[in-house]
Amino acid sequence: MRIEADGLHPFGAFQPSGLPDIDLAELATVQDGIVDGPQLSALGFSRREIQRRLQSARLHRLHRGVYAVGHRALSLRGRWRAAVMACGAGALLSHRDAANLRGLLRSQRSLIEVTVPHDRGRRVAGVQTYVSQRLAPPDRSVCDGIPCASVPLTLLNIAAVESRRRLERACDESEVQRLFDLVAIEELLGRSGGCRGAGALRSMLEEHAIGTTLTRSELEERMLALCRAAGLPLPVVNEPVAGGSGRWHCVDFLWADRRVIVETDGHAFHSTRRAIERDRRREADLVRARYRILRLTWSQIEHGPGEVVLMLRAALVD
Repeated sequence: MRIEADGLHPFGAFQPSGLPDIDLAELATVQDGIVDGPQLSALGFSRREIQRRLQSARLHRLHRGVYAVGHRALSLRGRWRAAVMACGAGALLSHRDAANLRGLLRSQRSLIEVTVPHDRGRRVAGVQTYVSQRLAPPDRSVCDGIPCASVPLTLLNIAAVESRRRLERACDESEVQRLFDLVAIEELLGRSGGCRGAGALRSMLEEHAIGTTLTRSELEERMLALCRAAGLPLPVVNEPVAGGSGRWHCVDFLWADRRVIVETDGHAFHSTRRAIERDRRREADLVRARYRILRLTWSQIEHGPGEVVLMLRAALVD
C-alpha cells in the first residue's frame, strides 16, 4: 500500500511498512505531527481504533478530521498544515501566512489565512478563509510540503490586505530569493479583472523598482518613509558600492547620481570600539571613491525629521 501526494493534501510520497503504529509515527514526522482521517484509514486504522487513540491521548483532535500525533505542542508549520487540511480539497495557505512560509513577509497574526475554491459554509476555528472561484493551476503551489498560493497570487493577496510599503517589501524579498516573475504576475493580473488588490499591485509595479528598497531594520524603514513623505528622490537601499581601494561595501542608502550615501546608525550595531573603527575605515575608503557620507541616528530620524530633510535636500541639490 502506498500513500501518495494527491489533490487534497500534496505533502509528498510516503511508503508504509504495513505496521500501522510505526507508519503513523513516520508519517507524523514528515508532516509536522499532523495527520488526517483519510490518511489514518489508509494506514489501516478503524474508527474504533482512532477513538481509542484519542481517549488514550495518543491522538489529539485539532479540527474535524485532523489530528496531532502524540501532543498538541505544534510548530507554526504544523498549525499551517492542520489549517489547510481542515479546509478541505483545493485549500491553499495564502495571504500573509503564505508570504511568511516563503520568507517574504513576517506575520504575527493569530488567525491562519487559507484560500478555498468554494464556500462550503463550514468554519474552522483559528482560520480565516477567503473564497476564490478563479483559482487556476498556475495559482497553486507546494512549499515545504504545504499546499499554498503561488508567489504571484501571494503578492496579489498581500496587495489586498497590507500597506503599499509591506507589498514593496514582499516583492523586494521575492526578487532577492529569485522568486519574482513579472510575466507570471502580469498573466495573473490579466485574468483577475477587478479583483481586490489588483489595482494596488499594478500601481506598485509601475512606480517601484523591484528589489531596490529591501531594508534590514526598523530604523532603515523610518528613514525610507521620511524620504517618501518629504518628496525626496528615493535612494537604492542596501546597495554594494566599490570604495577607493576596490573593496566593496554594502551601504544603507545610495543616491548614485549624486554620489551621496546615508548610513543609519542603530546603537546596537555601532556602539562598540571595534564597530566604530570599522565604520571609520569603511567611510574613509568610500570618501576616496568620491562619495559623500552622511550619518544619521535613531534620535535624529525620530525626533528631528525636519532637520534631516533639510540636510538631505542640501546634499542632493549640491
